[in-house]
Amino acid sequence: MSRSAPRSIDQYLRALREELAGEDAALIQDALYDAEEYLRAEVAAHPDKSESDVLELIASTYGAPDEVASAYRDTEAKVKAAMTTPRNIPKSRAGAFFGVFLDPRAYTSIFFMLLSLATGIIYFTFAVTGLALSAGLSVLVIGVPFFLVFVALTRVVSLAEGRLIEAMTGERMPRRPVHPNKRAGFWTRVGDMLKDWRTWTTLAYLILMLPFGIIYFIIAVVGLSVSLAFTFAPLVYFADHYGWFGLQGDVHWDPDWLNSMWAMPIMVLAGVLLLTSLMHLSRGIGRLHAMYAKTLLVAPAAPATLT
Repeated sequence: MSRSAPRSIDQYLRALREELAGEDAALIQDALYDAEEYLRAEVAAHPDKSESDVLELIASTYGAPDEVASAYRDTEAKVKAAMTTPRNIPKSRAGAFFGVFLDPRAYTSIFFMLLSLATGIIYFTFAVTGLALSAGLSVLVIGVPFFLVFVALTRVVSLAEGRLIEAMTGERMPRRPVHPNKRAGFWTRVGDMLKDWRTWTTLAYLILMLPFGIIYFIIAVVGLSVSLAFTFAPLVYFADHYGWFGLQGDVHWDPDWLNSMWAMPIMVLAGVLLLTSLMHLSRGIGRLHAMYAKTLLVAPAAPATLT
């Protein structure tokens, strides 16, 4: 490093944050957590040495901040390359439009939209119940401990939600929580937690997932129902009309307009176009929701100034 070597854990972490400036906020959060966990464990394992002496030793094993930052960048690039699914989509407009069926993220995004109703109900119930009980118990001795446990659980839930979002949309989300400052006093940590905007934006996210989940679920169910109904309507018609699969006399669906030569191809074409549009819409919703979740759940990546 061009600057002097860090003499404390806080200086090391600030230097590492500076070296990672401009990288993904989730990557920075993971790197800072891993570094702090390792550094504090090493300092605790060498009680006979000063913190600066331990850091000097660590620089030759764990690495200096710039070396650690470089290692994280290289690892992140390899992971992204490994997780990216190669797709040979034609460059024509039609190929780009129908090529969405070759994108796994379109399918996982639809699944996420269908799943979001269930997760939205769970998150909403958890957040509202926790807040209500915290307010009701605030006049009792157990009120403060209950609220702190509730907030801690919200961060666990947000971390799990981030992993789900990354699996469904491919957006990089944290794999580690923000490291707690265990050296600070209990009430100092409580104050820091209450002043942390992520505490409140995480609660807002959990509550807002219910209306978002309802909207996503309706879009996915209605879109799939209409598009698949249009696409397979001629097949159902023929199955009913000619008694295929034992449907003769059971469906009683014989609209006269389907007998025309042009109606069935148009219905199939409309169904395919609607389904393709739904795939594009779902993929777009997945990306937008991932960015929205990252804004509310992930700590900002603003660099710190090394002093």
